Amino acid sequence: MVSKQPTVISTFAGCGGSSLGYKWAGYHELLAIDFNDNAVETFKLNFDTPIWNRDIKDCTGQEILDFCNIKKGELDLLDGSPPCQGFSTAGKRNLTDERNDLFKEFVRLITELQPKVFVMENVSGMIKGGYKGKFNEILKTLKDAGYNVKVKLLNTMWYEVPQSRERLIFIGVRNDLNIEPVYPESIGPPISFREATRGLDEYEDKPLTAIIKKIAKQQPQNWNTDDKIYESIKGNKAGAMSLKWAQWDRPIGTITKSEISVTGIVHPDRHRYLNQDELKQLSTFPLDFKFTGRKECAERIGNAVMPRFMYHIAKTIKEQILDKVYG
Repeated sequence: MVSKQPTVISTFAGCGGSSLGYKWAGYHELLAIDFNDNAVETFKLNFDTPIWNRDIKDCTGQEILDFCNIKKGELDLLDGSPPCQGFSTAGKRNLTDERNDLFKEFVRLITELQPKVFVMENVSGMIKGGYKGKFNEILKTLKDAGYNVKVKLLNTMWYEVPQSRERLIFIGVRNDLNIEPVYPESIGPPISFREATRGLDEYEDKPLTAIIKKIAKQQPQNWNTDDKIYESIKGNKAGAMSLKWAQWDRPIGTITKSEISVTGIVHPDRHRYLNQDELKQLSTFPLDFKFTGRKECAERIGNAVMPRFMYHIAKTIKEQILDKVYG
């Protein structure tokens, strides 16, 4: 049986991490949407897919249907990673952060488009501490939209991404299809920093400043990559410095959007921050993927869904859900 090429629309598309995963899994992306100027510029450098530089609040389901020349219910998959800074454990958590409610705009589009399947990615902080009430609200809202919904906490390091990065993955299948949501099985052992960066040309990129380098030389090199080391530095404008060491024989910890700007992941045995090629490899972006600007590159990668991670999710949905729909 030759399966149908499934269609996907990406909201909160960013630079295209999810889009790359869907492309590798054989999907046809009809449209991407993001409001960040640099994210849209980066997306355009790497994809032929049309992208709207717009706030999702101003996009209606009907105009999306008209632009993509499809009818309500025909779209195979709607993807979205609503901004989640208020839930993130990487920064100051704030339950009242208005960005926490952007998921409602995603649900609105689910209702207006009625895709066969939706995928929503978010941070693990949504189910931790006092945020479980908000999580339950989100889950109920998604189910009330007419979908059989499951949610699972997955770590990208089990899906060919050399980075320990936990994410909540919501998968919903439209109730009339009578098919259970399904998740990919873990893929092999984690990939180490050594394996992921093997073959890369060595060059200095964003070296540590002299005072941080002095501190670095005084510290042991066998810290867990998830540990954050805070050193109070007299005269430092930031007041403190956070450094994380990569280790040769294990995946790195989560890359955040500030990793190569204010804070940084340090190379296992060279006193410098990881360079952009290393960050691409550790996030499963191809080396020829184009980013604009150093700070912007860090923000794009830190906010992105890891492409290889999404590939496995998309492939599983295609083979075990959508192929069943089309018989």
